Amino acid sequence: MATQFRADHIGSLLRPAELLQARSANVGGAELRALEDTHILRAIEKQQKLGFKIFTDGEFRRGNFMSDFNDAVEGIDEGVAVPRTWQTAAGASPRPSMVPGTVVAKIKQTRRLTEHEFAFLKQQQPGDIKVTLPTANQFPAIYFKKGISDKIYPNHSALLWDIVPVIKAEIHALSIEGARYIQIDAPRYSYYIDPKWRSYVKNEMGLDPEQALDEAIRADNACLEGAQRNGVNLAIHLCRGNNRSQWYAEGGYDAIAEKLFGQLQVDTFLLEYESERAGTFEPLRWVPRGKSVVLGLVSSKLAAMESADQLARRIDEAAKYVPLENLALSPQCGFASTMEGNLLTEEQQWQKLKLVVDTAVKVWGTV
Repeated sequence: MATQFRADHIGSLLRPAELLQARSANVGGAELRALEDTHILRAIEKQQKLGFKIFTDGEFRRGNFMSDFNDAVEGIDEGVAVPRTWQTAAGASPRPSMVPGTVVAKIKQTRRLTEHEFAFLKQQQPGDIKVTLPTANQFPAIYFKKGISDKIYPNHSALLWDIVPVIKAEIHALSIEGARYIQIDAPRYSYYIDPKWRSYVKNEMGLDPEQALDEAIRADNACLEGAQRNGVNLAIHLCRGNNRSQWYAEGGYDAIAEKLFGQLQVDTFLLEYESERAGTFEPLRWVPRGKSVVLGLVSSKLAAMESADQLARRIDEAAKYVPLENLALSPQCGFASTMEGNLLTEEQQWQKLKLVVDTAVKVWGTV
């Protein structure tokens, strides 16, 4: 099956200054919701003007790409944090940032994750809507703290399988409500492509990396089983970290390609490919026939503009492994996986997205 959308984007957009200022001032309730509504409508209008056929709300209602989960459950203390060293184009960050969150009680769902987000978008009827969700695998990897979480859950696996039903139920509900494009954001798979993070999985998490990868795939597939397949494009986005134009992992897909591409029950893989740290296109040979690959060739981290000709050449290279009719184009990640966003201006962001649309038309004749 040929891919439906040639011009795609990962979902998150830079928050307008007015919205950031409101959150900094602790504006909440109806006032914040009205402000979010205003800027989401503007973002939809901008996507329409650029020519996109798939629309998101920019994740404007979230603090970060996974906060829809945090806001929907009890059992996570976001006041407890651990250091995370990030990489930039200039090398390692001088100081590690703190990743907040620790599981301190049994996970208990208190509300839906994205019902309020999708209902507003659906009401606007912009066209096909993409809803993004965090992978269940995201949370044990960063929220399970020895000495705290293991008083509640005996191990990472027990926590993971308590989270799976929450994500599965959300996918089920969205598919029934008419979401045409459901995307799981899954940066944790980068643990298995970078030697230093494979070492972390083994030595710090106490897990066999290959067994942990197998379980991660089983968990995501269990979540995806929630979808009612009537016209729903199930997708997964893989990244190597995206925080203020930084990343934490490097390496090609080679170490995980056969298992991941062959076993994940998705229709579409959205893959980072904007820099050398993503490796070659050769692992794409493991993508099953009929599945789509969205090539993340445009950087959402750096302001420098790519050229349409350059992008077209790289798409041609990827087409040696995946048929051109099963390829599409996007930025390599969102522009604002965290509320603060990457180090670009909004104008640069929209220029990048225009480039995605223009290149799609150049290569495929359509978006």
